[in-house]
Amino acid sequence: MSESLKEVLVVGFGAVGAIYSLILKRSGLARVTCVARSNFNAINDSGVQFRSRKYGSIDGWRPHRLCKSVHDAADQQYSYVVVTTKAVPDLVKTSQILAPLFSKEYIEKFSQPTYVLLQNGVNVEVDLYDALKEAIPSGKPQIISCALWIYTNLVGLDIVEHSDFDRVAIGVYRHKNNSVIANSPEESNLLKDFGNLLETGGSTLITVPEIQRMKFTKNFWNITFNSIATLTNYPLPALFRPAPGEGSVAYEPYVSPTTADHISTYTMPVIRKMLEELIAIGRALGYPDSKDGLPSSIVDNALDGTREIHEKADCTHVPSMLLDAQKGQPIEVEVIVGEVIRMAKSHKVETPRLETLYALLLVVQNQTLRKLESRKP
Repeated sequence: MSESLKEVLVVGFGAVGAIYSLILKRSGLARVTCVARSNFNAINDSGVQFRSRKYGSIDGWRPHRLCKSVHDAADQQYSYVVVTTKAVPDLVKTSQILAPLFSKEYIEKFSQPTYVLLQNGVNVEVDLYDALKEAIPSGKPQIISCALWIYTNLVGLDIVEHSDFDRVAIGVYRHKNNSVIANSPEESNLLKDFGNLLETGGSTLITVPEIQRMKFTKNFWNITFNSIATLTNYPLPALFRPAPGEGSVAYEPYVSPTTADHISTYTMPVIRKMLEELIAIGRALGYPDSKDGLPSSIVDNALDGTREIHEKADCTHVPSMLLDAQKGQPIEVEVIVGEVIRMAKSHKVETPRLETLYALLLVVQNQTLRKLESRKP
């Protein structure tokens, strides 16, 4: 391994994987190997076409190395393994995807990397931690977990659209220990080293001591707006964007003036109540109503911030869960919604509206998995 460059493996080459591979390579501090499974041929043939308002239009971009599978990539030492695959444990667990990296053969040749989970949802780290402890009982798994805010879509096998915004919070995963309020010197150095790659590459970075709280907070948006978009089959301008004025550029969808008052009277208050149910869960988890805890203002901030972005005429973003559903791909229902419902039940918090979302999304997921199963030879 080069003494001057960090060897980084990115597993998953959807929109998020592509953007963060670009960021890591832009840093000039890392040699980036990417695992692209479903779109390997397209990227191998012509590279990636980025259409980013932040990083510009880039044609034919390539990582330093491209592999078809984690097995193919498991032939060298890595400092970091960045996981950007969808977290769909009801289909395949993250530990199954990464298994070649903690196989007996790999462990005998190389030391374990630090795993960085750039995945939606809560408690996504548990499965990987358990698998690492089983494979290396005497080892101490090093996992950096992340909360990511980004508007990006894969609009073709090799075409990535990205807005002018990406921000990521990083923190050390501590198994069954969310009470620590400060990083140790060792943890601080680990986060500083990886964070430097991201910041130098152009991403906006936040380093936090309590990443689980941050991920729970970030999940507010996904569990409400991502779910609603998926169940209605409409992106979020259908909740916020006014009809185009006379002579203006046409766009879809928008809120029809005919029944706009119904959206305001019925839909938006229900979304607010969902966000308030999440606040109640957070309080049960011990997150205080403070700037460094879980401020109640997050409800208004989520509503106002989402409106501000999606009422714009040029908004083309499609929430990731809706995009997966439209493609007939499994959705991240368990890590985004199911885990939160289970947390609520374990703390005896009533969440009737969130449970309704979960109940309906389970039907979508069930039928998606059924169709995938029927296509197997």
